[in-house]
Amino acid sequence: MRPRDICAIDTLIGFRDQRQVQAVSAAKDQGVRHPAEYMFRDIPADLPSDDRSDAIAETLAKMDAHNIRYGLISLSDSLTPEALRRHPDRFIGSLFADGNEGMDAVRKITRAVEEYDVRAVGLFPAGISPQIPINDKKWYPVYAKCVELDLAVFCAAGVPGPRVPMMPQYVGLFDEVCYDFPELKIVMRHGAEPWEALAVKLMLKWPNLYYSTSGFAPKHYPKAIIDFANTRGADKIIYAGYYPFGIELERTFRELDDVPFKPEVWPKFLRDNAARVLRIPAPV
Repeated sequence: MRPRDICAIDTLIGFRDQRQVQAVSAAKDQGVRHPAEYMFRDIPADLPSDDRSDAIAETLAKMDAHNIRYGLISLSDSLTPEALRRHPDRFIGSLFADGNEGMDAVRKITRAVEEYDVRAVGLFPAGISPQIPINDKKWYPVYAKCVELDLAVFCAAGVPGPRVPMMPQYVGLFDEVCYDFPELKIVMRHGAEPWEALAVKLMLKWPNLYYSTSGFAPKHYPKAIIDFANTRGADKIIYAGYYPFGIELERTFRELDDVPFKPEVWPKFLRDNAARVLRIPAPV
């Protein structure tokens, strides 16, 4: 069985933004290094037209081509409300939260659940301004609301891609959060490197701590994560692509064929673990 033979859930997918691609290209033409340039190496030069509504159809076509049943999309993208309205059977909403907003962040989460039935909240501790470490008490109202509403928290972990200070995303900080919120479902995003071995230790310790493969092409999945999935962590590792933010699905699924997961790990990795965390009824 190949990975593409399993009906998958992609926990980080979106819609291509031609304007963003053009900004990177324009910076290169002017001899300027765009801060996100290295994240856009393989993205095609253009979309079928300047109408971003084409991007929804493009994403759906790619999902169909690679047997992806559901995609987790962020309300940070202006197309997400339309995609959720038109295709509630294919897309699941998530909301980006900023702990600097205090109770306003909590109110936004409540509204997003009421309006869009979001199932997850995304955090980027090193990417907001000012930065907020994972275990800072400014996040605690967000964590408490997510427990109350049974929402998963997808939190960037490890050295961030953008050139900002990294320590707000030190993996060891999850330990305190998991202790204070044992019911909170937390999914570490974007690699957790160089602390992936510590991420494994913490997942063994805390039942509701998970790891997703977002931001990494499959050939770069950390060995510690592959070994963990093949032994005691088959229920803890969750598939996430990175389309269209820097890795095309064609490349992802081509390289997945070479990832040495055991046969029994693949359904859990590609579908079952995400379905459990996001409350998607099985079978998908």
